[in-house]
Amino acid sequence: MKLLFLTDNFPPEVNAPATRTYEHCKEWVKDGIDVTVITCAPNFPKGKVFGGYKNKLFQKEIIEGIKVIRVWTYISANKGFLKRILDYVSFMISSFLVGLFIKTDLIVATSPQFFTAISGRWLAFWKRKKWIMEVRDLWPESIKAVGAMKTNPAIKYFEFLEKKMYNKAYKIVVVTDSFKEILCEKHKINASKIEIIKNGVNTTLFSPVEKDKKILKRLKLEDKIIIGYIGTHGMAHALDFILYCAKKIKDKQIHFLFLGDGAKKEELLKIKDSLKLDNVTMLPSVSKKQVAGYISIIDIALVNLKKSDTFKHVLPSKIFELSAMHKPILLGVEGEAKKLVEQYSIGEAFEPENEKEFLNKIEVLKTKNTNTQNFQKLTTDFDRKNLAKKMMMFIKD
Repeated sequence: MKLLFLTDNFPPEVNAPATRTYEHCKEWVKDGIDVTVITCAPNFPKGKVFGGYKNKLFQKEIIEGIKVIRVWTYISANKGFLKRILDYVSFMISSFLVGLFIKTDLIVATSPQFFTAISGRWLAFWKRKKWIMEVRDLWPESIKAVGAMKTNPAIKYFEFLEKKMYNKAYKIVVVTDSFKEILCEKHKINASKIEIIKNGVNTTLFSPVEKDKKILKRLKLEDKIIIGYIGTHGMAHALDFILYCAKKIKDKQIHFLFLGDGAKKEELLKIKDSLKLDNVTMLPSVSKKQVAGYISIIDIALVNLKKSDTFKHVLPSKIFELSAMHKPILLGVEGEAKKLVEQYSIGEAFEPENEKEFLNKIEVLKTKNTNTQNFQKLTTDFDRKNLAKKMMMFIKD
């Protein structure tokens, strides 16, 4: 069986879409599937092409048996609505043109940007093949949630396209229970064509280990209780709220570690400097293999988003990796993510952007011992290998 997968994020990028796609495709290759991925030159989130790559019309490589084709796109940093739209549209066009020449039996196109799904739909039409839409984000709803745009004619047109893609897809894969409910209730999509494949964890990369003493020593944090945020510093993550809260903390033992890049990184660095925060360390992103070392030194793992009804339906993938390394979660997300953390008893949740609750939950987690069996149960339930097999069974049926 030949499978063509369209995604605008792929390793060596380390964000959630790149990781999910790579780990699923890797498992499918092991099971004998001939997988080709069309993506772009790695550049997320800074909008700068990674070393060793060029933004060329066409370049090909093999990664873990996956045939990876990188196409030209308009590259910009993950900020500025119009520039991002140009980025997404350019990938839509480039991936479609190159995809016309790839032999395949089945096409999968993944969001968050449904422009990728449009490319998948076009290819399915011209190649007379079935296509599956993987919905990782309710786009363009998430644009409104972060305040990038309000409802206007452009948003309404995107919402029209969104519904059209849902209807045209042969099958749909979503990452949360809430997404399926919304597609069925709001968009009237038949439940039988939707499967829930949640995010998971690669247990070969993430498992309980001793704290990396070299990192602790280099950062001079050996005697600190470290609250760590590892991931994209974007518009959705409300990390400015965390910095302002850090200013209020009098306990000199508590220290915040931010690791990552994104559209808000420069602004956050300026806030840190203006507040003269000596209890916050901010570092650039590292490779996926290095992430585990930094997670190892964390005592409390922060997962945070802006307060929005839209984000009640998301399930941040970092929860699974942090849990696999037995790190208690300090969760600033409502809805489905909160239910998961409470169901497995792996941390404490606070109302997003509620300073009083945030500071209170830190005090709770400072002395709370979480049962390691809780972390292990979640890790077993969301093992990425099993989820990849489940997805393949659904899409090729």
